[in-house]
Amino acid sequence: MEQPRRVEHQLTDKGYVPVYTTNVVDQPWNDYSAVEHTTWATLFERQMALLPGRACDEFFDGLARLQMNAQAIPRFADLNPILKAATGWELIAVEGLLPELAFFEHLANRRFPVTWWIRTPEQIDYISEPDLFHDLFGHVPLLLLPVFADYMQAYGEGGLKAARYGNEPLTELTRLYWYTVEFGLMNTPQGLRIYGSGIVSSKGESLYSLESAAPNRIGFDLKRVMRTRYRIDTYQKTYFVIDSFDQLFRATVDPDFGPIYYELKGASAFPAGDVQDQDRVFQRGSGEGWPADGDV
Repeated sequence: MEQPRRVEHQLTDKGYVPVYTTNVVDQPWNDYSAVEHTTWATLFERQMALLPGRACDEFFDGLARLQMNAQAIPRFADLNPILKAATGWELIAVEGLLPELAFFEHLANRRFPVTWWIRTPEQIDYISEPDLFHDLFGHVPLLLLPVFADYMQAYGEGGLKAARYGNEPLTELTRLYWYTVEFGLMNTPQGLRIYGSGIVSSKGESLYSLESAAPNRIGFDLKRVMRTRYRIDTYQKTYFVIDSFDQLFRATVDPDFGPIYYELKGASAFPAGDVQDQDRVFQRGSGEGWPADGDV
């Protein structure tokens, strides 16, 4: 069998340029090196020491049910029966970043793409794209939660529909994913907690998102999120806070998005760090250290 490729972004004079692949491969578990298993262990142990009291309870529940640990990179074949029995999801190994439509198609069919390769030791603190640790540790535990599993499938189905409306709706839907699945916070009786995968898989952003005075923390509103630009190269200027996963599901699955896309058509996007008059503000950020440009 041909060895799966490691497809990474290309570094150019304009920064990192995404490189896409659609290949679904077998996880080459027997080929992982001792260094790669050690990298997984380092990242796993660091986050497990950091996240108690910061990540939501549902994340830890999923992690425990999947029996992930620091001993070795998990086998997708061991995790899939647990996921399948709980919520009907399964993991598929991919070589790198997927094009939007391919990604939506997998989600709509309850297949979650996980990059088969893990970052190098030199990339421990930062990598410009999703790798195995981000995908597996960050995303997969919440797929055992039925309401979140349903949200993810509905998001995939919504993405396939949005593609028929053109580029603007796809951009708006991408912002929704970014500010919920990747960088979402939740308001709980114990205080704000992390559920977004881009935060729980990052030491720096786990601390920054909850404890820094710099970013805004704003109550979730669907149309507000869909109009808000975001950052791909630094910590977020704004985090949106849901009250529950049920709220997220109802807000994004119940409505017909067609009229929403029509309503937002041509509307200007909000800069990533803006606070609007109608916002429910948990914290108005100081803006310290924010770069002046680069919102997408």
